[in-house]
Amino acid sequence: MKKLAFVTITAALALAACGDSTDASEEAVADTVEVPADDAMAGAPDPVEDADAMTEEDVEAAMDEAEATAEAAGDEAQEAVDDALAAAEAAQAEMDAATE
Repeated sequence: MKKLAFVTITAALALAACGDSTDASEEAVADTVEVPADDAMAGAPDPVEDADAMTEEDVEAAMDEAEATAEAAGDEAQEAVDDALAAAEAAQAEMDAATE
């Protein structure tokens, strides 16, 4: 047991002696991050507005339509489940009547 404690303490001290920092802020300064990104975008054209882009009203209308479609599908699914439950209950009642 003493050997295990000795090995554990020795390993812990060896790891603590490494002293390597894992702080990302030391390496990620403006000169190492922003400048290469700016250089990479130097030859890129300016952004232009997409004429086919949806307006907020178009997005709202599409969302309303999708919501209505989803609600209708949910209602149909609920009706199918209700019908299946009713059929199962009827079948169970018929089986109960047949066994009596």
